[in-house]
Amino acid sequence: MINKRLLIKNILSHHDENSFYDKKRQLNLHTKEGKAKFLKHICALSNSNPSNNSYIVVGVEDESNEIVGDDFFDDSRIQNLVNAFLENPPKIQYENVPFPNLPKDKVVGLVTIKPKSKTSYFKKGIHTIEANSTFVRKGSNTSPTKEKIPYSKQNVETVISIENSSRNSIAHTLESVLDFINNRHKDIPSNYHVFKELFVVCWAGNKKKIRDKVYYSRVDIELINEQVKLFYSALDEVSIEYDDSTFSITEYVSLGLNDKTSYYPFEKVTLSFFDNGYYKMNSEMLFEPPQYNRKMLHHIYNSNLTLLGKLQKGLPLQESEKRDLENLPHIMMICNLNGFEEAKQKLIDAKPFLKTLENPMVYVSFKEVMRILRKMKYD
Repeated sequence: MINKRLLIKNILSHHDENSFYDKKRQLNLHTKEGKAKFLKHICALSNSNPSNNSYIVVGVEDESNEIVGDDFFDDSRIQNLVNAFLENPPKIQYENVPFPNLPKDKVVGLVTIKPKSKTSYFKKGIHTIEANSTFVRKGSNTSPTKEKIPYSKQNVETVISIENSSRNSIAHTLESVLDFINNRHKDIPSNYHVFKELFVVCWAGNKKKIRDKVYYSRVDIELINEQVKLFYSALDEVSIEYDDSTFSITEYVSLGLNDKTSYYPFEKVTLSFFDNGYYKMNSEMLFEPPQYNRKMLHHIYNSNLTLLGKLQKGLPLQESEKRDLENLPHIMMICNLNGFEEAKQKLIDAKPFLKTLENPMVYVSFKEVMRILRKMKYD
């Protein structure tokens, strides 16, 4: 198995951006421009590497190559975004890779683009990219092309060498388990389980019991063998179940109005482990959004728009309004899920103002809401 942390280090240590690798400070899939840029690079790397994996590393400074990390991005349905815009789309995988020097809520994103023989191109336009556009990778540049793309094996030996030098070892596994339990999560209860004598899953979180069911908050779950973070949330709660060959995570979302909240099952992710050293991950969306009285919600929606307007104009806020800001992202999500379609865009437009507030939990709440809405859209 490939240790993804070693893989990223090997790529950054020995290679600048080239025809099989790109790096980004962060991804922005909230906007059409951000989606277009991401899809353009996927298209170009896929076309230039039909015989080997290609990669995008997220959370790296472009000029200094410094690993600074980015937010946890658990969107397994990002493949649906690629499928929606690209003809002959490659299979891609987005993984969150923790690094010891980064805060617990920061990871390095690793996008793996699988090889394929057919040329990818845009089957419909997005932002400034027109339908039928095709892109290739020339050195560190992504360029449009109208020429037929020849089949190439130029990067096969290099990529295979990098991947082989990134294989796991017992030492890496043991060090990572100890680091997870003793260093990164010494302040909260943590545990681990070994599956099929090959795979180690570690998890940490505050445990509480409600009606004979155990829930975890401040949850961090990692598949140690590949250095991949499976789940992270500072707000939402999860339940964990496992046996000899499976590990399941059920995520719950707390939603409500007027201080009356309930937990709604959102998604269940199950890892299945096999004796031959293989594992697979399946996701099942469980979420059924709560529905509220339209008249009451309209009043609440307008109140939140007024609050956002004051924030964007730089007007002073009362103490009660500052407290209301912490619930604003989740309330705007409720409005969006109840037919107020502009609520999501209004919230996105307010991002730069929410990010600079004194209360950091407002922006944390915003990121959680956008993660939920994004996953629902891609599903």
